[in-house]
Amino acid sequence: MVCCALTASSVQNGCRRRVRGPRSATISWLVEERHMTADRSLRLTRGATVWLTGLSGAGKSTVAGAVATLVSGDGADTEVEVLDGDEIRQTISSDLGFSRADRDKQGRRVGFIAELLSRHRVLTLVPVIAPYAETRQAVRERHAERGSAFFEVYVATPLQECARRDPKGLYARAAAGEIKGLTGVDDVYEHPESPDLEVDTSSVSPEIAADRILTMLREHGVLEYAETSVSF
Repeated sequence: MVCCALTASSVQNGCRRRVRGPRSATISWLVEERHMTADRSLRLTRGATVWLTGLSGAGKSTVAGAVATLVSGDGADTEVEVLDGDEIRQTISSDLGFSRADRDKQGRRVGFIAELLSRHRVLTLVPVIAPYAETRQAVRERHAERGSAFFEVYVATPLQECARRDPKGLYARAAAGEIKGLTGVDDVYEHPESPDLEVDTSSVSPEIAADRILTMLREHGVLEYAETSVSF
C-alpha cells in the first residue's frame, strides 16, 4: 500500500472542507424545531466518521452538507468536517488513477485521514464512493483498532435516478463512449450488505436523510443534547 505523507497544512488545504451556505427551507425547519422543543443544543461526546457510500449522483455530498449545516445551525460546540473526494484526488491522491488498485488506495487514504480527525474529536463526514467492500471494511477495521467510531451510510439512490441527475455529466459521457470504468455502469459497485444506515434520496429529501444520520449518532451516544441556559 502506498503511504501518503500528511502534514497539518495538507489536511487543511487539500482534504478538509467546512460546509457553509444558505439553508434550505427544510433545514431551517429542522433546526427551528429543535430549538422550539427544548432549550437544548447538540454536543459531540466523541469524534466519529460517517462514511456515505453510493453511486455518483446519489446525493452523498448533499446529505453530508446537510448534516454539517444541521449540526452547526443547532448551536453545537462541535467540530464538523467534510472530506471531499474530488478535492483529495486533486491534492494528496493526484498520483492515483481509477484502476481497482488505485481506487482501493484512494479509499484507504481517505480512511486514514478520517480516522485521524475522528480521533481528535471531529465529526468527520466522508461522501466518497469507495466502490469495494474490502476497502470500506479495511477502513472500519482501522477505526476499530484505534477505538474510533465509524458508521457506514449507504446512499442507495437507484442508478436510473443518479443517471437522470448526472451532476458531473459522467453518465452522459459514458453513454457517448467518451469515458470507461464508470462505477455502477461498466465498473463494479459492491453495495454494503449491512450498513449502519440506508437512505434513498429519490424517496426522501437530503435534509430528512441528514436528520436520520443525526438520530443514528444520538442513538449511539456520539451526539447528545445538552441543556443550555436561557436569558430573559
